[in-house]
Amino acid sequence: MRIDILTLFPNMFTGVLNESILKKAQEKKAVSIHVVNFRDFADNKHKTVDDYPYGGGAGMVLKPQPIFDAVHHVTKDSPHPRIILLCPQGERYTQKKAEELAKEEHLVLICGHYEGYDERIREYLVTDEISIGDYVLTGGELGAMVIVDSVVRLLPGVLGNEASPVHDSFSSGLLEYPQYTRPADFRGMKVPDVLLSGNHRLIEEWREQQSLKRTFLRRPDLLENYPLTEKQKRWLEQWKKEKE
Repeated sequence: MRIDILTLFPNMFTGVLNESILKKAQEKKAVSIHVVNFRDFADNKHKTVDDYPYGGGAGMVLKPQPIFDAVHHVTKDSPHPRIILLCPQGERYTQKKAEELAKEEHLVLICGHYEGYDERIREYLVTDEISIGDYVLTGGELGAMVIVDSVVRLLPGVLGNEASPVHDSFSSGLLEYPQYTRPADFRGMKVPDVLLSGNHRLIEEWREQQSLKRTFLRRPDLLENYPLTEKQKRWLEQWKKEKE
């Protein structure tokens, strides 16, 4: 996979892209990540990338020319790039979207600043608009970091254990079950006996039950369209009665 990040603040990405899983993924050649300052593509001597909005209003708006030219530069040899605009008006980012993007060969992430983008960028250039949540940030850089991290970890060979992303919270549609490690008894706080039993069938059932219960208690909205089995429905009915 190739990822291009278009930003006015490339130094923000230095630490993120050169540590932990993202660093290892690049070393393994699973992904190549390029940070591009789209100010370099401004066609005026002062390298300005923003201007006053037509019709008046507060703040400045990003001009189309530098972003169009920067995108053309990074996609000229790419047949089907996904060009993603980070913005509050975009669809809310989810694990399902991360899994969808992880199947692509080329992602371009555009990080905005100031009061917004010239509408022609949305209308004629991008394929996706994404928001990472219902809150306001100073720019799209942090959102781009979130997308890059969540996508790259899904690429084949990036994580040491191929099963790891499968069992993550949200990957299955449910929150992840509780995890424990040694010691089995820490200051009187004990690991559930079933995890020490060696009975893999019981352990899997316990994990399934705990995952469902945690979702029911913390994020019941995730269960609205979840395909429950008959066994899971019985568990839910029991917990609902206990909760009452």
